[in-house]
Amino acid sequence: MLSVKQGDVTKRATVRDVAAATGVSIATVSRVLNQQGSVAPETRRLVEQAVQELGLRAPAPRGGTAKPVDGAVYVRCPYLLTDYFGLIVSSIAETLNRHGRQVILNAGEAAAHDQVLSRLPAQREIGGAILILPPEPAEELVRLSARRFPFVVVDPRTTLPRDIASVSAAHHSGARQVTAHLTSLGHTRIGVIAGPREWLAADARLSGHAAALADVGILPDPALVRHVEPTSQHGYRAAVELLDQRPTALVAFNDKTAIGALQAAADRGLDIPGDLSIAGFDDIDLSRATTPQLTTVRQPLEEMGRMAVSLLIRLLERQQLEALHIELATELITRASTGPAN
Repeated sequence: MLSVKQGDVTKRATVRDVAAATGVSIATVSRVLNQQGSVAPETRRLVEQAVQELGLRAPAPRGGTAKPVDGAVYVRCPYLLTDYFGLIVSSIAETLNRHGRQVILNAGEAAAHDQVLSRLPAQREIGGAILILPPEPAEELVRLSARRFPFVVVDPRTTLPRDIASVSAAHHSGARQVTAHLTSLGHTRIGVIAGPREWLAADARLSGHAAALADVGILPDPALVRHVEPTSQHGYRAAVELLDQRPTALVAFNDKTAIGALQAAADRGLDIPGDLSIAGFDDIDLSRATTPQLTTVRQPLEEMGRMAVSLLIRLLERQQLEALHIELATELITRASTGPAN
Protein backbone atom coordinates (compact mmCIF):
# COMPACT_ATOMS: atom_id res chain seq x y z
CA MET A 1 0.00 0.00 0.00
CA LEU A 2 1.23 3.50 -0.80
CA SER A 3 1.41 6.08 1.97
CA VAL A 4 1.15 9.81 2.44
CA LYS A 5 3.85 11.79 4.23
CA GLN A 6 3.16 14.56 6.72
CA GLY A 7 6.46 16.19 7.59
CA ASP A 8 8.77 13.37 8.57
CA VAL A 9 5.89 11.10 9.58
CA THR A 10 4.59 8.47 7.15
CA LYS A 11 1.05 7.16 7.67
CA ARG A 12 -1.55 5.19 5.78
CA ALA A 13 -3.93 7.17 3.59
CA THR A 14 -7.49 7.39 4.89
CA VAL A 15 -10.91 8.29 3.53
CA ARG A 16 -10.49 11.62 5.31
CA ASP A 17 -7.26 12.26 3.35
CA VAL A 18 -9.07 11.67 0.06
CA ALA A 19 -11.95 13.94 1.11
CA ALA A 20 -9.51 16.71 2.07
CA ALA A 21 -7.57 16.34 -1.20
CA THR A 22 -10.69 16.54 -3.37
CA GLY A 23 -12.88 18.91 -1.37
CA VAL A 24 -15.81 16.49 -1.27
CA SER A 25 -17.48 14.92 1.73
CA ILE A 26 -16.33 11.73 3.44
CA ALA A 27 -19.73 10.22 2.60
CA THR A 28 -19.18 10.88 -1.10
CA VAL A 29 -15.72 9.30 -1.00
CA SER A 30 -17.24 6.25 0.71
CA ARG A 31 -19.94 5.93 -1.98
CA VAL A 32 -17.29 6.00 -4.72
CA LEU A 33 -15.09 3.42 -2.98
CA ASN A 34 -17.99 1.04 -2.42
CA GLN A 35 -19.52 1.67 -5.89
CA GLN A 36 -22.82 2.65 -4.30
CA GLY A 37 -25.17 5.59 -4.61
CA SER A 38 -25.35 8.33 -7.20
CA VAL A 39 -22.20 10.36 -7.72
CA ALA A 40 -21.62 12.87 -10.52
CA PRO A 41 -19.16 11.49 -13.13
CA GLU A 42 -16.71 14.38 -12.65
CA THR A 43 -16.77 13.97 -8.88
CA ARG A 44 -16.27 10.23 -9.22
CA ARG A 45 -13.31 10.79 -11.55
CA LEU A 46 -11.78 13.28 -9.11
CA VAL A 47 -12.10 10.88 -6.18
CA GLU A 48 -10.76 7.92 -8.20
CA GLN A 49 -7.72 9.97 -9.19
CA ALA A 50 -7.03 10.98 -5.59
CA VAL A 51 -7.45 7.37 -4.42
CA GLN A 52 -4.86 6.25 -6.98
CA GLU A 53 -2.40 9.04 -6.12
CA LEU A 54 -2.70 8.57 -2.36
CA GLY A 55 -2.71 4.80 -2.53
CA LEU A 56 -5.85 4.28 -0.45
CA ARG A 57 -7.20 0.75 -0.65
CA ALA A 58 -10.97 0.73 -0.74
CA PRO A 59 -12.33 -0.91 2.42
CA ALA A 60 -14.07 -4.27 2.31
CA PRO A 61 -17.80 -4.04 3.08
CA ARG A 62 -18.68 -4.50 6.73
CA GLY A 63 -21.64 -6.56 7.82
CA GLY A 64 -24.21 -8.27 5.64
CA THR A 65 -23.82 -9.29 2.03
CA ALA A 66 -22.17 -6.87 -0.35
CA LYS A 67 -24.26 -5.61 -3.23
CA PRO A 68 -23.52 -7.35 -6.58
CA VAL A 69 -21.86 -5.15 -9.18
CA ASP A 70 -23.96 -4.26 -12.22
CA GLY A 71 -22.71 -3.08 -15.59
CA ALA A 72 -21.07 -4.30 -18.75
CA VAL A 73 -17.85 -6.31 -18.89
CA TYR A 74 -14.88 -4.67 -20.56
CA VAL A 75 -12.91 -7.26 -22.55
CA ARG A 76 -9.45 -6.08 -23.53
CA CYS A 77 -7.40 -8.02 -26.06
CA PRO A 78 -4.68 -5.73 -27.46
CA TYR A 79 -3.82 -8.12 -30.30
CA LEU A 80 -5.26 -9.15 -33.64
CA LEU A 81 -8.21 -11.49 -33.18
CA THR A 82 -6.61 -14.42 -34.97
CA ASP A 83 -7.45 -18.08 -34.44
CA TYR A 84 -5.70 -17.95 -31.03
CA PHE A 85 -7.07 -14.77 -29.48
CA GLY A 86 -10.27 -14.97 -31.50
CA LEU A 87 -11.20 -18.29 -29.89
CA ILE A 88 -10.68 -16.88 -26.40
CA VAL A 89 -12.63 -13.67 -27.07
CA SER A 90 -15.51 -15.52 -28.76
CA SER A 91 -15.79 -17.89 -25.83
CA ILE A 92 -15.80 -14.98 -23.37
CA ALA A 93 -18.49 -13.12 -25.32
CA GLU A 94 -20.73 -16.18 -25.67
CA THR A 95 -20.44 -17.03 -21.98
CA LEU A 96 -21.10 -13.46 -20.84
CA ASN A 97 -24.17 -13.39 -23.06
CA ARG A 98 -25.53 -16.41 -21.20
CA HIS A 99 -25.10 -14.45 -17.98
CA GLY A 100 -26.94 -11.47 -19.45
CA ARG A 101 -23.87 -9.25 -19.41
CA GLN A 102 -23.14 -6.73 -22.15
CA VAL A 103 -19.63 -6.83 -23.63
CA ILE A 104 -17.49 -3.79 -24.39
CA LEU A 105 -14.63 -5.05 -26.58
CA ASN A 106 -11.30 -3.28 -26.91
CA ALA A 107 -9.18 -5.26 -29.36
CA GLY A 108 -6.45 -4.91 -31.97
CA GLU A 109 -2.77 -4.04 -31.79
CA ALA A 110 -3.51 -0.31 -31.45
CA ALA A 111 -5.24 -1.08 -28.14
CA ALA A 112 -1.87 -2.04 -26.62
CA HIS A 113 -1.02 1.66 -26.42
CA ASP A 114 -4.29 2.72 -24.75
CA GLN A 115 -3.79 3.74 -21.13
CA VAL A 116 -7.16 2.40 -20.05
CA LEU A 117 -6.68 0.52 -16.79
CA SER A 118 -6.60 3.55 -14.48
CA ARG A 119 -9.81 4.88 -16.05
CA LEU A 120 -11.90 1.71 -15.77
CA PRO A 121 -13.17 2.12 -12.18
CA ALA A 122 -14.52 5.59 -12.97
CA GLN A 123 -16.73 4.36 -15.84
CA ARG A 124 -20.05 3.64 -14.22
CA GLU A 125 -21.37 1.60 -17.15
CA ILE A 126 -18.54 -0.93 -16.65
CA GLY A 127 -18.87 -3.45 -13.83
CA GLY A 128 -15.68 -5.44 -14.37
CA ALA A 129 -13.10 -6.50 -16.91
CA ILE A 130 -11.35 -9.46 -18.48
CA LEU A 131 -7.79 -8.63 -19.57
CA ILE A 132 -6.17 -10.97 -22.08
CA LEU A 133 -2.35 -11.14 -21.96
CA PRO A 134 -2.20 -7.54 -20.66
CA PRO A 135 0.96 -5.67 -21.72
CA GLU A 136 0.90 -3.44 -18.62
CA PRO A 137 3.42 -4.17 -15.84
CA ALA A 138 2.15 -6.05 -12.81
CA GLU A 139 2.30 -2.85 -10.75
CA GLU A 140 -0.56 -1.35 -12.78
CA LEU A 141 -2.68 -4.44 -12.24
CA VAL A 142 -1.96 -4.26 -8.50
CA ARG A 143 -3.10 -0.63 -8.43
CA LEU A 144 -6.30 -1.57 -10.24
CA SER A 145 -6.94 -4.38 -7.78
CA ALA A 146 -6.34 -2.03 -4.84
CA ARG A 147 -9.29 0.05 -6.03
CA ARG A 148 -11.57 -2.97 -5.63
CA PHE A 149 -12.36 -3.06 -9.34
CA PRO A 150 -13.33 -6.64 -10.33
CA PHE A 151 -11.19 -8.12 -13.12
CA VAL A 152 -9.65 -11.38 -14.28
CA VAL A 153 -6.44 -11.85 -16.26
CA VAL A 154 -6.29 -14.46 -19.01
CA ASP A 155 -2.79 -15.78 -19.72
CA PRO A 156 -0.83 -13.27 -17.60
CA ARG A 157 2.41 -12.05 -19.12
CA THR A 158 4.15 -11.60 -15.76
CA THR A 159 3.85 -13.07 -12.28
CA LEU A 160 0.84 -11.70 -10.39
CA PRO A 161 0.11 -11.48 -6.66
CA ARG A 162 -2.07 -14.34 -5.45
CA ASP A 163 -5.10 -12.07 -4.85
CA ILE A 164 -5.45 -11.18 -8.55
CA ALA A 165 -7.58 -13.75 -10.35
CA SER A 166 -6.05 -15.32 -13.44
CA VAL A 167 -6.53 -18.23 -15.84
CA SER A 168 -3.84 -19.83 -17.97
CA ALA A 169 -2.82 -23.11 -19.50
CA ALA A 170 -0.38 -25.45 -17.76
CA HIS A 171 2.63 -24.21 -19.72
CA HIS A 172 5.26 -26.13 -17.76
CA SER A 173 3.57 -29.53 -18.04
CA GLY A 174 2.69 -28.96 -21.70
CA ALA A 175 6.29 -28.23 -22.64
CA ARG A 176 7.46 -31.14 -20.55
CA GLN A 177 5.09 -33.47 -22.43
CA VAL A 178 6.27 -32.45 -25.88
CA THR A 179 9.98 -32.64 -25.00
CA ALA A 180 9.46 -36.02 -23.31
CA HIS A 181 7.79 -37.17 -26.53
CA LEU A 182 10.94 -36.18 -28.47
CA THR A 183 13.36 -37.78 -26.04
CA SER A 184 11.30 -41.00 -26.19
CA LEU A 185 11.99 -40.96 -29.94
CA GLY A 186 15.73 -40.82 -29.26
CA HIS A 187 16.30 -37.07 -29.65
CA THR A 188 19.00 -35.71 -27.38
CA ARG A 189 19.97 -32.52 -29.23
CA ILE A 190 16.78 -30.44 -29.22
CA GLY A 191 16.68 -26.80 -30.27
CA VAL A 192 14.19 -24.48 -28.57
CA ILE A 193 12.51 -21.50 -30.22
CA ALA A 194 11.38 -19.86 -26.99
CA GLY A 195 9.07 -16.89 -26.44
CA PRO A 196 10.10 -13.45 -25.19
CA ARG A 197 12.34 -13.60 -22.12
CA GLU A 198 10.02 -11.46 -20.00
CA TRP A 199 6.91 -13.59 -20.62
CA LEU A 200 5.74 -15.85 -17.82
CA ALA A 201 4.65 -18.53 -20.33
CA ALA A 202 8.07 -18.56 -22.00
CA ASP A 203 9.81 -19.08 -18.68
CA ALA A 204 7.41 -21.85 -17.64
CA ARG A 205 7.81 -23.69 -20.96
CA LEU A 206 11.60 -23.48 -20.84
CA SER A 207 11.40 -24.92 -17.34
CA GLY A 208 9.21 -27.77 -18.58
CA HIS A 209 11.61 -28.46 -21.44
CA ALA A 210 14.57 -28.56 -19.04
CA ALA A 211 12.68 -30.90 -16.70
CA ALA A 212 12.00 -33.38 -19.51
CA LEU A 213 15.67 -33.33 -20.50
CA ALA A 214 16.71 -33.86 -16.88
CA ASP A 215 14.43 -36.91 -16.73
CA VAL A 216 16.72 -38.63 -19.24
CA GLY A 217 19.98 -37.21 -17.89
CA ILE A 218 20.51 -34.39 -20.43
CA LEU A 219 21.63 -30.89 -19.46
CA PRO A 220 20.01 -27.99 -21.39
CA ASP A 221 22.39 -26.33 -23.85
CA PRO A 222 22.02 -22.50 -23.98
CA ALA A 223 23.43 -22.56 -27.53
CA LEU A 224 20.28 -24.41 -28.59
CA VAL A 225 17.83 -21.72 -27.32
CA ARG A 226 16.60 -18.62 -29.12
CA HIS A 227 14.12 -16.12 -27.61
CA VAL A 228 11.85 -14.50 -30.20
CA GLU A 229 8.53 -12.77 -30.68
CA PRO A 230 5.94 -15.50 -31.41
CA THR A 231 5.49 -15.00 -35.16
CA SER A 232 6.27 -17.22 -38.15
CA GLN A 233 8.84 -14.71 -39.43
CA HIS A 234 10.76 -14.75 -36.15
CA GLY A 235 10.40 -18.53 -35.99
CA TYR A 236 11.97 -18.80 -39.43
CA ARG A 237 14.98 -16.66 -38.47
CA ALA A 238 15.49 -18.49 -35.18
CA ALA A 239 15.32 -21.86 -36.94
CA VAL A 240 17.91 -20.76 -39.51
CA GLU A 241 20.32 -19.98 -36.65
CA LEU A 242 19.53 -23.15 -34.74
CA LEU A 243 19.93 -25.42 -37.76
CA ASP A 244 23.58 -24.37 -37.89
CA GLN A 245 23.90 -26.10 -34.49
CA ARG A 246 22.71 -29.38 -36.06
CA PRO A 247 19.83 -30.31 -33.76
CA THR A 248 17.75 -33.40 -34.51
CA ALA A 249 14.55 -31.72 -33.32
CA LEU A 250 13.09 -28.26 -32.70
CA VAL A 251 10.36 -27.31 -30.22
CA ALA A 252 8.70 -23.97 -30.82
CA PHE A 253 6.93 -21.53 -28.50
CA ASN A 254 3.74 -21.71 -30.57
CA ASP A 255 2.44 -23.14 -33.81
CA LYS A 256 3.24 -19.98 -35.75
CA THR A 257 6.93 -20.09 -34.86
CA ALA A 258 6.89 -23.82 -35.64
CA ILE A 259 5.50 -23.07 -39.10
CA GLY A 260 8.38 -20.65 -39.65
CA ALA A 261 10.74 -23.45 -38.62
CA LEU A 262 9.10 -25.83 -41.11
CA GLN A 263 9.76 -23.32 -43.88
CA ALA A 264 13.39 -22.87 -42.81
CA ALA A 265 13.89 -26.64 -42.85
CA ALA A 266 12.30 -26.91 -46.29
CA ASP A 267 14.63 -24.20 -47.60
CA ARG A 268 17.56 -26.28 -46.34
CA GLY A 269 16.22 -29.32 -48.18
CA LEU A 270 15.59 -31.18 -44.92
CA ASP A 271 12.99 -33.92 -44.71
CA ILE A 272 10.43 -33.64 -41.91
CA PRO A 273 10.55 -35.76 -39.81
CA GLY A 274 13.27 -37.89 -41.44
CA ASP A 275 16.05 -35.34 -40.97
CA LEU A 276 14.45 -33.08 -38.37
CA SER A 277 11.44 -33.28 -36.05
CA ILE A 278 9.49 -30.08 -35.31
CA ALA A 279 6.79 -29.49 -32.68
CA GLY A 280 4.65 -26.49 -31.80
CA PHE A 281 2.30 -25.32 -29.05
CA ASP A 282 -1.40 -24.22 -29.10
CA ASP A 283 -3.03 -26.55 -31.70
CA ILE A 284 -4.52 -23.76 -33.79
CA ASP A 285 -6.10 -24.59 -37.16
CA LEU A 286 -2.83 -23.90 -39.01
CA SER A 287 -1.21 -26.85 -37.25
CA ARG A 288 -3.43 -29.18 -39.30
CA ALA A 289 -2.84 -27.31 -42.57
CA THR A 290 0.92 -27.89 -42.81
CA THR A 291 2.71 -30.69 -44.66
CA PRO A 292 3.37 -32.73 -42.64
CA GLN A 293 0.79 -31.88 -40.03
CA LEU A 294 2.29 -30.45 -36.86
CA THR A 295 2.81 -32.23 -33.57
CA THR A 296 1.74 -29.71 -30.94
CA VAL A 297 0.36 -29.11 -27.46
CA ARG A 298 -3.32 -28.28 -27.30
CA GLN A 299 -4.27 -25.37 -25.08
CA PRO A 300 -7.93 -25.29 -23.92
CA LEU A 301 -8.45 -21.79 -25.33
CA GLU A 302 -12.25 -21.75 -25.23
CA GLU A 303 -12.31 -23.19 -21.72
CA MET A 304 -9.88 -20.46 -20.64
CA GLY A 305 -12.46 -17.90 -21.78
CA ARG A 306 -15.31 -19.69 -20.02
CA MET A 307 -13.32 -20.04 -16.80
CA ALA A 308 -12.38 -16.35 -16.85
CA VAL A 309 -16.06 -15.42 -17.06
CA SER A 310 -16.91 -17.82 -14.24
CA LEU A 311 -14.32 -16.19 -11.98
CA LEU A 312 -15.41 -12.67 -12.92
CA ILE A 313 -19.10 -13.37 -12.31
CA ARG A 314 -18.22 -14.57 -8.81
CA LEU A 315 -16.20 -11.40 -8.24
CA LEU A 316 -19.10 -9.26 -9.49
CA GLU A 317 -21.40 -11.08 -7.08
CA ARG A 318 -18.92 -10.28 -4.29
CA GLN A 319 -18.22 -13.93 -3.58
CA GLN A 320 -15.01 -14.98 -1.87
CA LEU A 321 -12.52 -16.71 -4.18
CA GLU A 322 -9.94 -19.15 -2.89
CA ALA A 323 -8.34 -20.63 -6.03
CA LEU A 324 -7.35 -17.39 -7.78
CA HIS A 325 -4.60 -18.66 -10.11
CA ILE A 326 -6.11 -21.43 -12.21
CA GLU A 327 -4.09 -23.54 -14.65
CA LEU A 328 -5.98 -25.67 -17.16
CA ALA A 329 -4.54 -28.95 -18.38
CA THR A 330 -2.87 -29.19 -21.79
CA GLU A 331 -2.75 -32.20 -24.13
CA LEU A 332 0.01 -33.47 -26.41
CA ILE A 333 -1.27 -33.96 -29.97
CA THR A 334 1.10 -36.22 -31.91
CA ARG A 335 1.12 -35.82 -35.68
CA ALA A 336 3.50 -36.49 -38.57
CA SER A 337 6.05 -33.70 -37.99
CA THR A 338 7.90 -35.71 -35.32
CA GLY A 339 9.62 -39.08 -35.71
CA PRO A 340 12.60 -41.13 -34.51
CA ALA A 341 16.01 -39.47 -34.38
CA ASN A 342 18.56 -40.56 -36.97
